[in-house]
Amino acid sequence: MAKDKIMYVCEECGQEATKWVGKCPSCGRWNTMKEFRVKAQAPFHLPRGGASSLSPLGGSKGEALPLHKIQADAEVRIDMGDGELNRVLGGGLVMGSLVLLGGEPGIGKSTLILQTVLRLQNKKILYVSGEESARQIKLRADRLIGSKGQGARSMSNELDSLNNSQKTNVSSCPLPLAPCSLLVLCETSLEAIYEHIEAEQPDIVVIDSIQTISTETVESSPGSLSQIRECAASLLKYAKSGGPSIILIGHITKEGTLAGPKVLEHIVDCVLQFEGDQHYMYRILRSQKNRFGSTSELGIYEMLQGGLRQVSNPSELLLTEGREGLSGIAICAAIEGVRPLLIETQALVSTAAYGTPQRSATGFDNRRLGMLLAVLEKRVGFKLAQKDVFLNIAGGLRVTDPAMDLSVIAAVLSSNVDAAIDTDTCMCGEVGLSGEIRPVARLEQRIAEAEKLGFRRMLVPAQGLKGIDQKRLKLDLVPVRRVAEAVRELFG
Repeated sequence: MAKDKIMYVCEECGQEATKWVGKCPSCGRWNTMKEFRVKAQAPFHLPRGGASSLSPLGGSKGEALPLHKIQADAEVRIDMGDGELNRVLGGGLVMGSLVLLGGEPGIGKSTLILQTVLRLQNKKILYVSGEESARQIKLRADRLIGSKGQGARSMSNELDSLNNSQKTNVSSCPLPLAPCSLLVLCETSLEAIYEHIEAEQPDIVVIDSIQTISTETVESSPGSLSQIRECAASLLKYAKSGGPSIILIGHITKEGTLAGPKVLEHIVDCVLQFEGDQHYMYRILRSQKNRFGSTSELGIYEMLQGGLRQVSNPSELLLTEGREGLSGIAICAAIEGVRPLLIETQALVSTAAYGTPQRSATGFDNRRLGMLLAVLEKRVGFKLAQKDVFLNIAGGLRVTDPAMDLSVIAAVLSSNVDAAIDTDTCMCGEVGLSGEIRPVARLEQRIAEAEKLGFRRMLVPAQGLKGIDQKRLKLDLVPVRRVAEAVRELFG
């Protein structure tokens, strides 16, 4: 009889090993190999005299099809009623998909999902909670619905039965704002969850969180690597076999990565990261993996007392009012996904108080900041070796667009010479190691966003102006080829 065997899986990359090692042979990280038990399965034997009609996985035997005979119809998507979430998902939630939403504790993951499913029309949702009681979910729903004005009292009356009923922890909650049905289930057993799904037949299942769910087939505590891996794989198989769309809410570690084995991110169809500083009102929803859409999209929300509000025009909110005469501020026309954003870059340059000057960047790559400072010293002649340089992207954003280079250099020089940049001037451009300003993608969209917000002057790479009709524009485009030219245009 086959016996259970012990395997070791790396938390960072998902590498498997038959014995524990201190350093992962794949990613090179130390102390990341975690033990989990693999349940033994019955051996598979081919019958004599021919091939079996069953596969080793227990299902029907697959058939190899020519590529031209495979039907590739458009994916059926569910409109989530949230423009920002639909954009990040690639146009909506795909039927039968498995989506993983991760974020820091208290950032608003449960609030985002709950307020989204409350808006859905003509859909049946099963909300499975392994962390909160039914009463806590009721109070949050009352707050979210109550913030809309009407319907709060009706919502509260409908949800009162959820607390009074002792026979079952499943309750139907018809919402006053939309003809949908929300079922709340407080359960941590995967087998029990499957029973409720079969009984209720929901369109969407929300599991909050995957770290609290366990299956009887694995002998370990909830939240362990083996439990997370087996539960996620089982849910994926169930969703792909004609089941509902499933949204998993996941915890993250202190390093900022999703808790559990790295293979959890490989299993799911879409990985969303909900991030932001709790001291700021803005939240960013990013797509790190999406099998049905682009991974370069992002959604922006504003955290209010009544929940999360979609920010349709974030440029106006990210720019500081009354910045006239302030040095160390430069405005960049950046692109995140397909959305142009005007982002405020703030810099502070001061004499180093200690022997080693500090280089600190918030919301920007610290290594790229060091490279840009080296370009300033080598190509332009500004000596910053004995000065502290602090860089901040306003609003708590984290930006990776290379077009931010020019605004970073402009903000650093503005703070160094203590000279303010004109408030009606913005810029974009990637800076090379030789001091040249390289062209950036989708320059026309950046110009249109700056023009819409009233900017009258914009520094752009000279090589990117081909095909742009400058006569119809309301702002002046200043082409620059090198960093030295941009410095002369900004500071004279």
